[in-house]
Amino acid sequence: MSMRNRLCKEQNALSCRTHALAATILFVCACRARSTTSRVEFQKNYGRWNARLNQENEEAEMVPQQLLTRRQMLTTLALATAGCALTSPGFAQSATKLSAADETFLDELEHRAVLFFWEQASPVSGQILDRARNDLNGERAPRRMASTASTGFGLTALCIADRRGYLPHDQIVERVRTTLDWHLNHLPEVHGFYYHFSDVETGVRTGKVELSSIDTSLLLCGILTARGYFDDARIQSLATQIYERVDWPWMLNNGPTFSMGWTPESGFLASRWKTYCELMMIYLLAIGSKSHPVAPEYWTHFARPVIHYAGYDYISGNDPLFTHQYSHAWFDFRGKRDAYADYFENSVKATHAHKAFCLSYPKWYSKEYWGITASDYEGGYAAWGGPPAQGPLDGSVVPSAAAGSLAFVPTDCLSVLHAMRSKWGNKAWGRYGFVDAFHPAANWYDPDVLGIDQGISVVMAENLRTGLVWQSFMRNPECSRAMQLAGFRSL
Repeated sequence: MSMRNRLCKEQNALSCRTHALAATILFVCACRARSTTSRVEFQKNYGRWNARLNQENEEAEMVPQQLLTRRQMLTTLALATAGCALTSPGFAQSATKLSAADETFLDELEHRAVLFFWEQASPVSGQILDRARNDLNGERAPRRMASTASTGFGLTALCIADRRGYLPHDQIVERVRTTLDWHLNHLPEVHGFYYHFSDVETGVRTGKVELSSIDTSLLLCGILTARGYFDDARIQSLATQIYERVDWPWMLNNGPTFSMGWTPESGFLASRWKTYCELMMIYLLAIGSKSHPVAPEYWTHFARPVIHYAGYDYISGNDPLFTHQYSHAWFDFRGKRDAYADYFENSVKATHAHKAFCLSYPKWYSKEYWGITASDYEGGYAAWGGPPAQGPLDGSVVPSAAAGSLAFVPTDCLSVLHAMRSKWGNKAWGRYGFVDAFHPAANWYDPDVLGIDQGISVVMAENLRTGLVWQSFMRNPECSRAMQLAGFRSL
C-alpha cells in the first residue's frame, strides 16, 4: 500500500471514530432523558451504537488507534452536546479536574465494561461469567463458569449503567431483581456463603472449589450497592435478606481471624485472612451485620506490615496491587483513619510505589507503559506485581492495575491508560475495553477480559468521576456503623 493510500485510510478511520464519538455522546444524553424515551426508541439507539461499536472494532484491525487532537475533540463535543449537558443532575463533580478527553475516554471505558456485565450474564440467574473473549459481537460466550466476585462487580456496574443511561432503566431493575432472587432462593449456599465459581445457568458448584469468604464479600458489596442505589422495595428486601443470612462467626471457625473458605470434603481451609490486603471488606461487613455480627475487636486481629520502597512507607503484604483497591471500590475511606492508618492515602502511596517499581525495569516499562496486578499472562494466570517482585515478571502490562487506582493517582493513571489505548489499542482494546493483559514486545495480546478486572476498572473510574459507588454503598447504615465501630474518625 502506498504512503498516500495509507494516510487516506487512516484519515477516514479517524473521521469515522470522531462521528462515532459524537453519536455515542448524543445517545447517552438521550438515554438520560429516559422518562420520555420509549423502550423501542432505546433499542433503536442501542442497535445503532452496537453497530458502530462492531464497525469500529473491524476498523481497529486495519488502522492503529489514535487519540483525537484537541481541536477534533472540542469540535466533536460542541456538536454532540448542543442543547445537552454532559453532566446530568445529581452527578457529583470529581475533585480532580478532568479534561474533555479524559471524560470521553472514561465514559467509553465504563460503557464497554458495562456491556461485559450485561451481555455475559445469564438472564435467568443473573450470574456473570468469570471471563469472555474481547472480540465478541454481543453474543454470550459459550462458557459456563460464573464468578461470584464478577457478579458482585456486575451488580455495581448496573448501578453505574442506570445513572449514566447506558441501558434502559426498567431492564436494569428487572435484571437486578432476578439476580438477587436467584442468589437468595436458588444458588447453593452454606451459612449464607457462596462458592467461588458455579455454573452460570444452574448454579451448580464448579468442581471442588471452596465456599469463599472473600468472593461472598465481593458479591455482598455489589448487592448492598444496589440496595443503596435503587429506590425499589423488592431489591431492598432481597438484598437485606441475603446480607442478613450470612453467618460471619461461623467463618471464624473459633479462630481470631476469618478462614479463607470451606469445602464439604475437608472443612475449613487452613489459610486465614490474617495480613492486610483486600480483607478489609470482610471484617467491616461482619462487624456491621445486624443479624450475625462479630465483635469490633476483630478489626485489630490482622497484621499490618509496612513496606519501605523508593521513599514510600505504607501498609501492605507481599501482594499484587489489586489488594489496595478492592475494599476501596465500595467503602469510602477518604478523609478518615483508624488507630493504624489513613487507608486511602495508604493506597495512594502503594500506587506510587508500584509505578516506581515498574520503572525500575527500564527494559520493559516506561511512564507510558506500566502496571502489573494479578492477571492472565502468556503462560497462564499469575498473582504477580511488586514491590517486592512477585511472580514470573516478563514485561507484560495489566491495564486494570492503573484503572483500579484511578481514584488514588488520577493524573498518572489516566496518562498511562491514554497512552496504552493510543499506542496499542488496535490489538489491546476491544468490545469490552482493554484486554486483560498484553505484551507488545512478545506480540502477545490476551484474547480475554476478566470480570473482576473490568469490574475494578469501571467502579474506580466512576468513583473518580462522581463518587457514585461510594455514595450508594455508604447509604447502607451497616457500612457506616461498621467503620465507626472499627474506630474510624474524620481527619
